[in-house]
Amino acid sequence: MVKLRTRCLLVGDAAVGKSALCHMFHSEDVQFQRSYNMTAGVELVTKCVTIPESGHNVELYLVDCPGKELLAEACEKMWGEAWLLCLVFDLSNEQSFLSCPRWLEKVQTHSLGRSVSGVLVGNKSDLLERRAVQSKDAQDWAQNNGLDYYETSAKELDTCMAPLLSLAQICKSLFEESCEKTQSLAK
Repeated sequence: MVKLRTRCLLVGDAAVGKSALCHMFHSEDVQFQRSYNMTAGVELVTKCVTIPESGHNVELYLVDCPGKELLAEACEKMWGEAWLLCLVFDLSNEQSFLSCPRWLEKVQTHSLGRSVSGVLVGNKSDLLERRAVQSKDAQDWAQNNGLDYYETSAKELDTCMAPLLSLAQICKSLFEESCEKTQSLAK
């Protein structure tokens, strides 16, 4: 059994539900907090995820970043090198989806020339009557940018853990690729 650790940036516009998702990740879908203060700095949440088919553990260090532009720019210095990405938008707010390319570009700036793997999360799927972004549009954008796509509702505890499992599996795959490259250099 392998235990891996990696940092994952959790980014997106303000009020898309990044902190709510972080809280759900940390509490294992137990309790939705009804009120949140806007994230003003970088908040760190650690979550150990077991990959079911292998039994391997991945400890994710989720860096919850502020979505307000001024605060986000100030916090970018604390991001460090980006390894994994959880890009979140609000399904009932089209502008938050249209901001995704800008967030992806910011994260790639910190990746030292590597492409950043991760997930795109459309949050607030419980707001069906206010939905502004269609699943197909988000799925297509995610696929074109090398990201897996998930829709969640932190409030309704709906599929909140699926993006985490995907991030853990991506981490394991990146680790295995790195091992294969190292072994091929040794030959």
